[in-house]
Amino acid sequence: MNFDLPPDLKSHLQSIDAFIHSTILPLQHSNDNDRFFDHRREYSRTDWEQNGNPRPEWEELLKQARHRADEAGFYRFALPKQYGGQEHPETNLWMSAIRFQLSSHPIYGGGLGLANDLQNEHSIIGNFPDVLMIHHFGSGEQRQTFIPARLRGEFRTTFGLTEPDHGSDATFMSTVARRERDGFEITGVKKWQTGAHHCTHFLVFARTSGASGSAKGITAFFIPRDTPGIRIASYEWTLNMPTDHATVELDRVWVPETAILGKIDQGLAIAQTFVHENRIRQAASSCGAAKFCLDRSIERARSRKIWGEMLRLLILKTSWEMDRVVAACKSSEVQQPPWVAIERQLSDQVAMCNFWANRLCCQAADRAIQIHGGDGYSRHYPFEHIYRHFRRYRITEGAEEIQMRKIAAYIFGFAGPKKTEMEAIEKTKAKI
Repeated sequence: MNFDLPPDLKSHLQSIDAFIHSTILPLQHSNDNDRFFDHRREYSRTDWEQNGNPRPEWEELLKQARHRADEAGFYRFALPKQYGGQEHPETNLWMSAIRFQLSSHPIYGGGLGLANDLQNEHSIIGNFPDVLMIHHFGSGEQRQTFIPARLRGEFRTTFGLTEPDHGSDATFMSTVARRERDGFEITGVKKWQTGAHHCTHFLVFARTSGASGSAKGITAFFIPRDTPGIRIASYEWTLNMPTDHATVELDRVWVPETAILGKIDQGLAIAQTFVHENRIRQAASSCGAAKFCLDRSIERARSRKIWGEMLRLLILKTSWEMDRVVAACKSSEVQQPPWVAIERQLSDQVAMCNFWANRLCCQAADRAIQIHGGDGYSRHYPFEHIYRHFRRYRITEGAEEIQMRKIAAYIFGFAGPKKTEMEAIEKTKAKI
């Protein structure tokens, strides 16, 4: 790969830009919808009397934008063709370039605009990790039922991995599922269940066998929202409001065996399947938002300075290499799922992109606030919002401590390509 974007990708980015200017920006500026994006944004988006949840009219506007993007053929880009996607051979590279542009654009950039408002994981170019999980791991009935409903907006699920009593290592899971009446009875607590206020299902991970700390023995279940025994205990108010992040209690919740997603006792692999795709796209968004902050700050200071280009190129190069691994897995060259191959070959590079891009964005937003002075601190400029949103990326999709540990493991041969070499060295030492 050279360091220039392919001509067809540049053309696609221009098409997205034209669509935003012709269709999305007019919608954003109509009927006082600007209140959701200017200094009134937090108040306008948040229903303070209803647990701090998003206001219905705010979510309706996002729905309209997605519908228009879907009609124009942009929304499902990253999906398999059978679901209306393009199934592009370089999906990761294209998605990283798209996310960078959407977050860096001087008009609708910084992750604060109707085209791409990342506080809600909203974008006119959808990410769809839930659809891909069901596509790869769901039963025939789950794929036929849930995926079309998801694309129509009739199926919405949370992601129930995190718990109040454990951190980033999900193998120490307290939620348990025991066999009961031709199904399972689930008891436990899940935290940070994004989208709980309007979900139709909870995707809950629970231990079905094995000892605490074991990766094997965790199973994923789809639980309908109205199932007896489920209670939303609270919504966690955050640095950036509104909130749709709930703590959910499960008290002897019974589900049939058909509720299992994937294979029993192997649910943790589902949770880890698309982390690299999500992390690299998150990094691209952070890098783009950092560029937006820096460009605006440079304009304010009336000077010119090029900075941050190396990180952008690393993100694009890593995305390109991920596509090469996926292509090899689809051929006869590599007999393993692409997410496993990416983990073994590129996980350290993804971690580098994610770690530095998320930090860079926070630093750039903070610097932009400083350069703009009181204006930068006010909500009449977007920088405080950018900082508040992207600060969470240093925790979600694997905290930055996890990214550092991942990088160190590859460097010292505890994981990745060097692992076999280091094991051989240790065996030789043992013989001596």
